[in-house]
Amino acid sequence: MSEQALQILHSVFGYDEFRIHQQAIIENVLRRNDTLAIMPTGGGKSICYQIPALLFPGLTLVISPLISLMEDQVNQLTALGVSAALLNSTLSAAEYNDTLSKVHSGSVKLLYMAPETLMLERTQQLLGTVNIDCLTIDEAHCISEWGHDFRPEYRQLAHVRQQYPDAVCVALTATATPRVQQDIKNILHMSDANAFIASFNRTNLF
Repeated sequence: MSEQALQILHSVFGYDEFRIHQQAIIENVLRRNDTLAIMPTGGGKSICYQIPALLFPGLTLVISPLISLMEDQVNQLTALGVSAALLNSTLSAAEYNDTLSKVHSGSVKLLYMAPETLMLERTQQLLGTVNIDCLTIDEAHCISEWGHDFRPEYRQLAHVRQQYPDAVCVALTATATPRVQQDIKNILHMSDANAFIASFNRTNLF
């Protein structure tokens, strides 16, 4: 799997080598081990689930609280030739239905949405018809009441996690105290062995 991951890193994303922790995280995810990754902003968190998404046969579901961030990610991936889509309130009815059709047909590899969209009945019905290989939770500190940006909707992800027991779960954040890290792992039933904590010492910032 490492060779395939490295090949995708080069051919799709244009990088020659992984940054610190990326390869270990990707290999852990590909072994279908639930993974908590604490990496600084700009540290390359997205590739840690995007490369496995391209290697898994089914769908990777990405939960994010920020519509602008989701749009940027989808636009970047689409420009790279990756089949990515998003579901949110900014889409027209035609765009929404077109995305639903693509997901249902299995032509989408990464599907981004906010937790509120995930909880909608029509979203749940759609996801019940597809094979979800990976559940990625971005800005995972939002799940913890001890986090600086706690969102009650994120708490419901614990229930969603149970709905897809065969999907590997990846939780990512740039900011999490040890207490928040433990809270994330407890809520999502993750083990300590599969946590990757990168250094926050960034030499380009003063």
